[in-house]
Amino acid sequence: MSIEQQNTIDVIGIDKKTNQVILTISDHLDWQENNHLIILQEKLNTYLRFIESGEINESYPDAKNKSVVIKIRALHKPNSEAKSFLEKVKNIIEDAGMSFIFEHSAMR
Repeated sequence: MSIEQQNTIDVIGIDKKTNQVILTISDHLDWQENNHLIILQEKLNTYLRFIESGEINESYPDAKNKSVVIKIRALHKPNSEAKSFLEKVKNIIEDAGMSFIFEHSAMR
């Protein structure tokens, strides 16, 4: 799965250390790509709908009664525009009672 598959959840699992549900977006796009932020925003909206509708508990029963983390795992380091966007995303997600993690992990 990847960021370009707008209506899917890329990765979901339980962090055994924190007992949190982690929903991960796999983002391989370069931040210079024209529609990257729009694509990412749509993918985030899919994740939020999945959580807020309760579908998360139907599709993944282990998620019941656990706190949720949305994580973006990006191949490329974000530029300044992306950093600003990600800060806004963090605030929105945290205001909704969830946690947000951005992780840059370039492949070698």
